[in-house]
Amino acid sequence: MSKTKISESIKVSELKRTFNSKFPFLKIEFFKKKHKNLSGSAKKDLILDDFPIVFSIEDLANLINEDVTVSEFEKQINDKLKLSVQVFRKSGKSWLETTFTDGWTLKKQNQEGIDLSQI
Repeated sequence: MSKTKISESIKVSELKRTFNSKFPFLKIEFFKKKHKNLSGSAKKDLILDDFPIVFSIEDLANLINEDVTVSEFEKQINDKLKLSVQVFRKSGKSWLETTFTDGWTLKKQNQEGIDLSQI
């Protein structure tokens, strides 16, 4: 017997809020095109917050995992939601793209954001 996946539709803003509630020193932005290795995403390709995303509840719960690396997280979002995502880390009052530290886990990125924001 095959398992039926229940799909829902939410706006990009809701997914961003869910992610940020788990990782308060990280944020995600969605883009129309995937960024190249070690480079950022073009602002002109930014997907607006009211864009609807269709996903399965099971997939979303598995995607936001503190032990996954940024590059794995970005790949999973691309594979499951067919969207390109970029993770940003808080550094003082600025948000930095994590392009050079994509091998770090989301947990480590968030901890680095905490540390950098206390300087």
